Amino acid sequence: MLEIKNLNVKLEEEDKVILKGVDLNIGAGEVHAIMGPNGSGKSTLSYVMSGRDGYVVTDGSVSLEGADMLEMDPEERAAAGLFLAFQYPVEIPGVGNMTFLRTALNSQRKARGEEEISAADFLKLVRAKAKDLNIDAEMLKRPVNVGFSGGEKKRNEILQMAMLEPKMCVLDETDSGLDVDAMKLVAEGVNALRSEGRSFLVITHYQRLLNHIVPDVVHIMADGRIIKSGGKELALEVEENGYTDILEEVA
Repeated sequence: MLEIKNLNVKLEEEDKVILKGVDLNIGAGEVHAIMGPNGSGKSTLSYVMSGRDGYVVTDGSVSLEGADMLEMDPEERAAAGLFLAFQYPVEIPGVGNMTFLRTALNSQRKARGEEEISAADFLKLVRAKAKDLNIDAEMLKRPVNVGFSGGEKKRNEILQMAMLEPKMCVLDETDSGLDVDAMKLVAEGVNALRSEGRSFLVITHYQRLLNHIVPDVVHIMADGRIIKSGGKELALEVEENGYTDILEEVA
């Protein structure tokens, strides 16, 4: 599904290298988690995958089902099946949730050469998806994320994900700022979308999220590289002992 080879990235406005040869392979239907200390490059990896400005790829490749993502504009990457859930979802005053969702969906359908969805079919679809995710229909009538709690913003992103049906979902510290109950609700939404044809990359500081979104593989990232990979027990090791032992082990 997703293949990253020897990815090297620096900041555009200063000669500072952030990613130093990242290799990552995520198969179809798999859930991978990346953990690591602050400044290790976790969020940078998600930004580069989605095409955010401010970064320069100096070497390496990122491909999704064989398609070269680095050669695409951000909207093309989204249409190809990449979805990034932000650490801090932005508010869009004056734009209703329903309008935003239908515009995004039809934009992607058009990019893939598909017919736009009608207003009636869209309304039926979004109501069904919201019900599946236990999202109050009132949220659909509000401006995008305006006045939403942290948990509501993250659940709204899960609804966006459900509507767009991406192949590769990247969750960048989606548990940030959430209390335990909100985190469980978000995790339930993510788990409801797990399927053989959809893969996830979960970026997090804390093992607690991985109690609810159980990964197939856990990677530890430090100083711009993935330094160790293992099963879900690796996250428990980090929770108990921190990163010091692992960093010393690979030094």
